[in-house]
Amino acid sequence: MQPNVEPFFDPVTGTVTYVVFQSGHPECAVIDPVLDYDPKAGRTSTTNADKVIEFLRQHGLRVQWILETHAHADHLSAAHYLRGKLGGKVAIGEHIRTVQGVFKKLFNLEPEFSPDGSQFDHLFREDEEFSIGALTAKALYVPGHTPADTAYQIGDAVFVGDTLFMPDVGTARCDFPGGNAHSLYGSIRKLLDLPGDTRLFMCHDYPPEGRKPQWETTVLAQRTHNIHAHDGVTEQQFVSMREARDATLAMPVLILPSVQVNIRAGQFPPSEENGVSYLKIPLNML
Repeated sequence: MQPNVEPFFDPVTGTVTYVVFQSGHPECAVIDPVLDYDPKAGRTSTTNADKVIEFLRQHGLRVQWILETHAHADHLSAAHYLRGKLGGKVAIGEHIRTVQGVFKKLFNLEPEFSPDGSQFDHLFREDEEFSIGALTAKALYVPGHTPADTAYQIGDAVFVGDTLFMPDVGTARCDFPGGNAHSLYGSIRKLLDLPGDTRLFMCHDYPPEGRKPQWETTVLAQRTHNIHAHDGVTEQQFVSMREARDATLAMPVLILPSVQVNIRAGQFPPSEENGVSYLKIPLNML
């Protein structure tokens, strides 16, 4: 099966949202939708998500799934907004519970927040199969960037989340809470053991100077050209490189607001008595 894949690139966060569907069938999945956020004003908007909605309506597509590859640290999720507009089930890997537990403590969230994944409509088990209309899909557990990353294999396409980037950019960082470079190496090799012509779709692209954003590649291209994880790179070489590189990286600009929203499946924290939702900034914690 070769599903149709429609990308939507957000240049502000470098994130790619995907609509995945099969010709002749109305059901579709939306993967990693973006809610726009202005960190200076603390204001959200729906420009990116509304582009996705317009595409779906133009093509007569019905949302069956809204899939998150992980609790993102670089953008807020529009999953809750899209579900309210179009329906569908919001889903993520079952290990989101671990991430929720870590960040409930970090942000000292309200006692009513349960780190049990109940904020999502469905939690995927490792290698769980599911359907998107006539398409068969599988949830692949690929930890390392975080302990809860999931990739989605849909026909000949795999949506890799934050594991691999385009070959000239390399691989994802592993220094967030619960991240592990050894685990990421294993997850990358799991993906690169797939057939060479498997299409791989990136969650992000941060293109080098002079290159336009790109997000589609193949297993063979990654095995041959990925600057961090091409064939022949040993686990220890990868871990040494990844840990040294991560030590030089600044925290993502939106990590503090985004994680608080994304572990809630895109919902805002409960409104306070004045009707306003607030995000927390933990001082001297990260």
